[in-house]
Amino acid sequence: MLNLPNLHHVFSQRQTLNMMNKFQILPFLLVFFCSCLDVKASKSRASVVPVRLQCEYLENPTGIDVPLPRLGWILEATDKTGFGQGQTAYRILVSSTEKLLQKENGDIWDSGWIDSDETQQIQYGGVALQSDRAYHWKVQVKDENGVVSAWSEPAFWTTGLFDASEWQASWIGSGELYNTAAPGNNISDPWFRKTVELSEKPRKATLFVASVGYHELYVNGERIGDEVLAPAVTDHTKRARYVAYDIADQLKRGTNVIALWLGTSWSIFPPYILQKDRPLTPIVIAQGAIYREEFPSGEAKPMAVVATDASWITHPSPNRLLGKWDFAKMGGEIWDARKELPQWNTLACDESDWNPAIEYPTTLALSAQLVAGNRLFDEITPVAIEARPDGSYRVDMGVNFAGWTEIKVSGQPGDTIRFQYSERQQDDMTFNLHSAYVVGASGTGTFRNRFNYSSGRWITIRGLKSKPAIQDIKGWMVRTDFQNASQFECSDSLQNWIYDRIRWTFENLSLGGYIVDCPQRERMGYGGDAHATSETGMFNYQLGAFYTKWMQDWRDVQGTEPMVGNMLDPNHARKAVTSGRIWNNGVLPHTAPTYWGGGGPAWGGIVVTLPWFMYQHHGDKQVLETNFHLISEWLGFLQSHTKDNLLQRFGGQWDFLGDWLWPNATAEGMNNDKPETLCLNNAYYVFNLRTAAKIARVLGKVAEADQWEQQASASAQAVHTRYFNAGDDSYADGSMANLAAALLAEIPPPAVRERVMQRLEREILEVRKGHIHTGITGGALLFKLLREAGRNDLIYSMVSQTTYPSWGYMKENGATTIWEMWEKDLPGHSLLHSSYLYPGAWYIDGLAGIKRDPEVPGFRRFIVRPPLATATDVTWARATFHSPQGLIGSYWSREDGRLKLEISVPPNSVAVLELLPSEQIDRTSYGSMKEIPGRDGFLRYELQPGHYRLTSQPAGL
Repeated sequence: MLNLPNLHHVFSQRQTLNMMNKFQILPFLLVFFCSCLDVKASKSRASVVPVRLQCEYLENPTGIDVPLPRLGWILEATDKTGFGQGQTAYRILVSSTEKLLQKENGDIWDSGWIDSDETQQIQYGGVALQSDRAYHWKVQVKDENGVVSAWSEPAFWTTGLFDASEWQASWIGSGELYNTAAPGNNISDPWFRKTVELSEKPRKATLFVASVGYHELYVNGERIGDEVLAPAVTDHTKRARYVAYDIADQLKRGTNVIALWLGTSWSIFPPYILQKDRPLTPIVIAQGAIYREEFPSGEAKPMAVVATDASWITHPSPNRLLGKWDFAKMGGEIWDARKELPQWNTLACDESDWNPAIEYPTTLALSAQLVAGNRLFDEITPVAIEARPDGSYRVDMGVNFAGWTEIKVSGQPGDTIRFQYSERQQDDMTFNLHSAYVVGASGTGTFRNRFNYSSGRWITIRGLKSKPAIQDIKGWMVRTDFQNASQFECSDSLQNWIYDRIRWTFENLSLGGYIVDCPQRERMGYGGDAHATSETGMFNYQLGAFYTKWMQDWRDVQGTEPMVGNMLDPNHARKAVTSGRIWNNGVLPHTAPTYWGGGGPAWGGIVVTLPWFMYQHHGDKQVLETNFHLISEWLGFLQSHTKDNLLQRFGGQWDFLGDWLWPNATAEGMNNDKPETLCLNNAYYVFNLRTAAKIARVLGKVAEADQWEQQASASAQAVHTRYFNAGDDSYADGSMANLAAALLAEIPPPAVRERVMQRLEREILEVRKGHIHTGITGGALLFKLLREAGRNDLIYSMVSQTTYPSWGYMKENGATTIWEMWEKDLPGHSLLHSSYLYPGAWYIDGLAGIKRDPEVPGFRRFIVRPPLATATDVTWARATFHSPQGLIGSYWSREDGRLKLEISVPPNSVAVLELLPSEQIDRTSYGSMKEIPGRDGFLRYELQPGHYRLTSQPAGL
């Protein structure tokens, strides 16, 4: 019998090129959904048991600094054949120790029985949390009949430091300073160490480490944790994020060595180095109390405190950044094995040539890293190695990826072995990505990334005397360690390929708690690109913490001027600390946490749409509250640049882009001064206003909602008056982008809306012969519109093409990732990019038919609507989706004129099945299913929790 937890483990493992073959197991998940649950609490009389406990969207998070964290769980059915399972009440216990929790003693918080069916976003309500403590919790519920469930498995969270005054440590760094005038990086990645005497082995010790630049932590020679490229990327003119490390097991009685290794990386990022109160070198702050007791009371004194200060000592490591950490100069790393000190982090180290660390006071705020760290995924091995006439070796890794490589080398001491990384078969190196290894006295060694990463498919190796073996080379994707949410497959192999490559590309872009535009050239978190990825992300991964963190990044960068002026000009820096140009307090750059690069209103506008998407998806009201001021200030900034209710062009050359990277965009030139751009940006402004008004309504902010709705109506009328082409039922240039933006923003008056939609249909099917003709922004708006309108036929037309421009064209041209542009061979453009990932959401909510209910956030109620028989050539599709309420399953097929369905509805939720009258189903075997009033020409059926197998009636019956 299949075991659901084991299946979840299988589905969580990312495949590279052969993932589609693994989907053969998916039919069993749906067919045997009700019979394969292995629930330990099945002896309980209740129909459900709470599982997958989370705190602030994370499982067992450590070092959090949220005084009132939010808790959540999902319900798993214990009745394998039942229907209608739900929750009517819950009780949460939070205890200071595991033993007290086992005894059901909630000394920190016993919520008592709360009559509620809520399972997510439940705010902690116990005694005030203390810094640097562990809290253990569990939950039990009452089912739909009031029967009490078994307790959940225990979970925990640990706290960080709640108050800035608790930080007694100092920021430290080495004496090596980065020279901005040098052609490359001139500083080493420094080591730091400190010895600590302990009278006995401790039971509790957590070290909090924040750094500007990446870091690794060691205790007595042992690396702590498996997170890489820590911490998550942050605006280092504003804050630094700390990571909590449990080091108790590695400490011992007597003398201990605590060591830190810093990577240069973001510490020399040009916009960050304009900050005047910190040095141009990586710096670190670390602090931790060491206790005899595993569960110290609030008054317990630690046996020792570790804190960075001038008593630490430092030494250059053999590793150094190659590059400037700048546009197309991210470089790589060079390891000089001649400088190795194998015992640098142990007691045996000779400290005679180490120097005192230097204290560097800064004003950076310190915050907990409330997002999973980066980790290694998907070991990749070469598919071919070619020896070339010039003595180099060309390695084909078989797939384009962003991550680490490990390469065994040999040579004479002092030889330099060089590695060049390329996305393109014809080029030895793209985007100046390269690394190197200097051979030491042994004549052999292994290069491995540590504080940088490469991106590409091919590696050119220079300096080796003999051809490496395939087993001598390995690669790994590096990404944020979020959990998978969905799986999908269908009868159309091209759609399976597109879905798989979109997911692979998305994962390779999720480095450091935000989505980079490209991992090789810029590594920027563009807001415009976020539109192309955010709903794809939400429908395929569990990203609540990820997007919560990214929204904090956007709050941090607000008030920073975008691209106007020279990037290295001090006038470009943050307005709060320099005398640069101030437009308005609500101004936003086009990227976060990086405030760099070009864009337009749709880039900053992500601060309105992303919180709304999160609310719809997770039912998270707090994300609306936390970002409401950010939203209000942004709309105020836009309002200050309007005339006669129309948004005016503002900023410099790169500050008012509309759509971007549409087919043949390079030849047509930038579009920021053209009427079609003014039309699109004004439509987007209206879309922002309408979305913000919905947010204000949810929060009960009536005045703001009224104001934004009135402005949206006035601006919509102005846009229609200025840009509508009455003879053609189009807007501005008649492009897909402008048609979609106008429709999504509800610009057309009701009397003409249907005609404008028909004009869009004609643009896709007739003018463009079924092909897409948009870029990043326009495409995201187009797919959003068509998904919400249920126009699977128009989407399928675009995703089923194999000629330029299309995703199928990428496949036909050997792509293993989604490109930056519809064209392949234009120099300077990336082949692994966020531009065109927007179909990723459609495979789940369109082709598989699992849709959010716009009136009920958080999937407490959701819609299942298979595509119409005439919409696609697909004959069957199946998907599973881990919603905030639990696992939803959808499988449909059409054969001999009949529709067959299998639908899994998780406990505590309701599904609404929508079908055409011609595919009316026989529901007589399911008393938990009832017909409800139809809508928009669809029959509608309400399905209570459970598993359903349904078949449409033959035509004429």
